[in-house]
Amino acid sequence: MELKVGRKKKNTKTVINVKGVEIGAGEPIIIAGPCAVEGEELYLDEAQFLKSLGVEILRGGAFKPRTSPYAFSGLGVEGLKILAQAREITGLPVVTEVMDPRDVEIVAEYADILQIGSRNMQNFTLLKEVGLIKKPILLKRGLAATIKEWLLAAEYIVDSGNEQVILCERGIRTFEDYTRNTFDLAGMVAALDLTHLPVIADPSHATGRRELVGRVALGAVAAGADGIMLEVHPRPEEALSDGRQSLDYNEFKKLMDKIKGFKSQSILL
Repeated sequence: MELKVGRKKKNTKTVINVKGVEIGAGEPIIIAGPCAVEGEELYLDEAQFLKSLGVEILRGGAFKPRTSPYAFSGLGVEGLKILAQAREITGLPVVTEVMDPRDVEIVAEYADILQIGSRNMQNFTLLKEVGLIKKPILLKRGLAATIKEWLLAAEYIVDSGNEQVILCERGIRTFEDYTRNTFDLAGMVAALDLTHLPVIADPSHATGRRELVGRVALGAVAAGADGIMLEVHPRPEEALSDGRQSLDYNEFKKLMDKIKGFKSQSILL
């Protein structure tokens, strides 16, 4: 059976328009922001900084799945309201994670893109639920998922009626423990060949080390990624989650300059 997300079913690239930002149209888009929304003033200040550097979509977690039950797990609805404020101030669309089918309606009320995180890639009840709404879904690859399983997870959403799916390669778990995960560049490229859906990369979660993020991001752009998702924090050492993999403002500005220069060389595949 041919998958609805497959190239055999549709040979033309799907372009997803989010408030004027086109994902999959040829130019890689940049999604950036802190791992978690930690407070109103901090997030709104960062949102304006990111916009000034050319970021097209803001990210930030309101509901955070954490390995430890004692770790900061987000501000919940308060965080969603802060994201909506940032959109109002900057004009940029926002993406945030939804973890529970019962929260889909409230998250969709505030966010422009709903993210399905790695841990929920095969939460089929959640996939079906977001398939019923009319907003883009960013589907991260599961930490131990094959490419086929990843595409089948997307199929659940599309088959439920929502064709606005963005795939995100964020690294898979291997025997290597130096990096947080192992960035599967070949898997990302394979997904670009196998599906008509946009495919982006998340080098922050893929590496877990800020000193590696920039070069992996550039590699993904060179390999044809439709976008890059990055974690940025003004003071990563004080971040309530994922500070080790977050770029500070200076590091992020340098990376944005490199990405802009890289794209202008017209050497993308």
